[in-house]
Amino acid sequence: MAGAATCAALAALTFPARAAVTPAGPGPSGSPYGFTVSPPPGVAAAPGSVPSLKAPGSAGAPPRQLFVPDLIAGAPAGISPAQLTRISKLPGVRSVLSVDGGKVTVNGHSANVLGVPAAFRSWTPPETAAANAVWTDLGQGKLISTRKAAGQLGLSAGNSYQVAAAVTERLPFGAQTALSVAGADVIVNESRSAELGLAKNFAVLINAPGVSLAPLMTKIKSVIGPGAKVINLVPVVTVSRLPLSPNVPTTGVPSSYLDLYKASAAKYCPGMSWTVLAAIGEIESGNGTNDGPSSAGARGPMQFMPATWAEWGIVGFGQSGPPDIMNPLDAVPSAARMLCADGAGNTASLRGAIFAYNHATWYVDEVLALASEYAQNYP
Repeated sequence: MAGAATCAALAALTFPARAAVTPAGPGPSGSPYGFTVSPPPGVAAAPGSVPSLKAPGSAGAPPRQLFVPDLIAGAPAGISPAQLTRISKLPGVRSVLSVDGGKVTVNGHSANVLGVPAAFRSWTPPETAAANAVWTDLGQGKLISTRKAAGQLGLSAGNSYQVAAAVTERLPFGAQTALSVAGADVIVNESRSAELGLAKNFAVLINAPGVSLAPLMTKIKSVIGPGAKVINLVPVVTVSRLPLSPNVPTTGVPSSYLDLYKASAAKYCPGMSWTVLAAIGEIESGNGTNDGPSSAGARGPMQFMPATWAEWGIVGFGQSGPPDIMNPLDAVPSAARMLCADGAGNTASLRGAIFAYNHATWYVDEVLALASEYAQNYP
């Protein structure tokens, strides 16, 4: 079933422009702060994806170099290596990743399946990128699906299901997780993709932070040729349009990271969008799910170095005792305070303030890209 008709169906890229946002679950088990993780998922990149660029992180932590999939492009004939190279060299494109694909039958139901390389971990939400079990299962040839698709397809962990493509196989189901490509129901690794006969290099994911996407989409179509489709996955919002902090809690202690980001921005950096803090918190620790210490010694939900914490750490929101680098109620306000001192309260100097937080241009681009995504989901 993964023959020419199937390839053509998926190559048409009939995925919706945006995936529905499902709030993440509760914070890490045993957390003394009891926070819920409320912001929508971002997209994280695997360590080493960008040579020579390092970022905070520890063994087993979410990757810290992000690739937000801004566009997905495909054509009936697939993407050739030459076309992939040309797309990667277009102005504004920072990274590309080709994937296989096909519409197959899983457990008797039609499903959009992507065959992905190991580097696909770079393009998944932090909760997914951090879930080592997901990537172990994928490497072992198991099916990985979105939570919604698992319900629709009747998949449950520990069971195997018939998958009908170019061949019919019975494959084990691994895990449910969040994916970053709207419309993709299931992913398999490249070996399984080849066995099933999925269309090779059926589409390409494109990361191009901070550029005008409409002209880029036109250029990509000219590279791929007749029949090409290019879809905007994450509309880019300019820095000046990021929202201020609506509905800021005025009393009590913030009960979720979402409330904490909003309250901290409003109190310690008027003029800075709360979405900037939310993006940094997601990138640095997955909203407290991986507090380090990093290989460089950074710690806590906002990944402060001890010397930096000694200068900027404060006690926030009615807490007692000395500032606690591991306590989000202290760490997030402290990050807002430091960012503001570096100019984050003014859109003209916001980029410089983020750069001062982590000295890498890719980091600035991805914080703003992720903040833009938050602005779309929480206007």
